[in-house]
Amino acid sequence: MTGATLRMPAEWHPQQWLWVGFPHDPVEWPGFLGRAQEQIAEFASAVADSGQPVRLIVRNEVNAARARALCSAAVTLEVRRYGDVWLRDTGPLVVQDGTGQVARRFGFNGWGGKYLMDGDQEIGAQLAASAGLPVEACDWILEGGALDSDGTGLVATTEQCLLNPNRNPGLSRTDLEDRLARDLGFDRVLWLGDGLINDHTDGHVDNLARFVAPNVLALPRATGADDPNAAIYADARARAEAFGVAVREVPSPGRVETDGRIEPASYMNFCISSKLVVVPTYGTRHDADGVAAIAELFPDREVVGILADAVLAGGGSFHCASQQMPVL
Repeated sequence: MTGATLRMPAEWHPQQWLWVGFPHDPVEWPGFLGRAQEQIAEFASAVADSGQPVRLIVRNEVNAARARALCSAAVTLEVRRYGDVWLRDTGPLVVQDGTGQVARRFGFNGWGGKYLMDGDQEIGAQLAASAGLPVEACDWILEGGALDSDGTGLVATTEQCLLNPNRNPGLSRTDLEDRLARDLGFDRVLWLGDGLINDHTDGHVDNLARFVAPNVLALPRATGADDPNAAIYADARARAEAFGVAVREVPSPGRVETDGRIEPASYMNFCISSKLVVVPTYGTRHDADGVAAIAELFPDREVVGILADAVLAGGGSFHCASQQMPVL
């Protein structure tokens, strides 16, 4: 791809449409599949009803029939072979140089070899082809949820994920920074430390920290003395401020457990679409405050909270399950 400045647009950049993955596998959603489908359908419908096209990716005709029964008529269904619904990680990452755009496809190894499912290696290229995008392969492993960009060449990531030996054991921090610049146009990297406790992805940044404007990063603030991620939030804030990034705090959901296991519940996994920001909620007493705090960060968009506790049971939330197609 030619051009003087390669950039990945920020998520608030105008979008042509939003891809969303629809849950289909009862093994991945034991006891939660039906409710997870309902919550993803509500998410997809909210974005589509706001006026932005949504392409809901479904596994087969049975899965499509379930989706059609739950979704707004404004949602478009596409039957494709995929494993997990986390299109943020398996879908195409689109970069622009001012004259055109291209999909980058990275190696994918099931989040460090933990979740290897049929179709996840191929879905990114298929979605890119359906969008008419040329696809360029990159010679290292990366998931989209491991990055968050402000659109100016600044990217945030976590050491826990990007430096994890289960991804690119032969690459150093400097090697990774070089590849982020070469393949995605990132010339500045904000290295945060750990992601949330028990995050299936080894600490993806999109569950911890999100850019909401150029050089402005939203981070959770611990709520309650028993917030399990309090030290992680504090460390992230210290690193961001030392880097020179402005921080905006959002109250966390607090301690969320299932059968005594701490869940990686986060309002930071919100999805920004062209007209709407959808915030995952978890049925805690902090939900309203979390949604309100994020609404203050996006005065140009409507902000809504949608329950995502069943979606979280599969290992992610609304941002994880979606990938945007930017306007050139």
